[in-house]
Amino acid sequence: MALNLRQLKILELIQPTGRVLINDLVEKFSVTPQTIRRDITNLCDLGFLQRHHGGAALPQLSSVENIAYRTRKAINAEAKKVIGILATEQIPENSSLFINIGTTTEEVAKALRLRNKLRVITNNLNVAGILSDRAGIELIVAGGVVRHRDHAIVGESAVDFISQFKVDFGVIGISGIDSDGTLLDFDYREVRIAQAIIKNSRKVILVADHSKFSRNAMVKLGHLRQISTLVTDRKPSEEMLEVIQASETKLVITDSEEG
Repeated sequence: MALNLRQLKILELIQPTGRVLINDLVEKFSVTPQTIRRDITNLCDLGFLQRHHGGAALPQLSSVENIAYRTRKAINAEAKKVIGILATEQIPENSSLFINIGTTTEEVAKALRLRNKLRVITNNLNVAGILSDRAGIELIVAGGVVRHRDHAIVGESAVDFISQFKVDFGVIGISGIDSDGTLLDFDYREVRIAQAIIKNSRKVILVADHSKFSRNAMVKLGHLRQISTLVTDRKPSEEMLEVIQASETKLVITDSEEG
């Protein structure tokens, strides 16, 4: 089921606090409470929100299980598009790069469709589909087990395949960034591939919207010290800015007023 523009905006408005009230949305959009309740019901039925008295909230996050791929794809969708565009500005023509699994890395792939003279290696079948008809981009797809829920290719064969290459840029997504700069994810198999990408890339570009900061996940992937450039949509907290600076990671913020 496709979301309408108001429903997409509701998903954006709920991000800062994780909760939203029906009365506030009625005032925001100048519609009836019945209209907002229908929107909330649709979003809850699709798994994007959970109903609460007087409003709704984001699904309860866990340190051991990620929220559904379809839900992640809709959350902060517009911000991820801009992150993808700015990330590609860090990648010159005649470059080789890895792109791993993630809704934001897929936006990088979409932005790369306008580019030529690139060699892209990916374990993401969604990325492969986005770039497969671009004559100016040589596309190489890792082999392994396809994870049905998000079309990721995982497993030791994928890790071994990626380890055969040394590329200019590794473009990775992440599930969470802890307050001390630790990079976190939920799936150990996915983490193994991301670690192989970091190890075999001359520069690493991390694309992460603001919801990833201080989010819990149980598997350690690495640290911001291993990241050359972090592209995000909002200015991080002062504590996180200190960690980024100490890590000597270049910070690119999509919001020009913040950046």
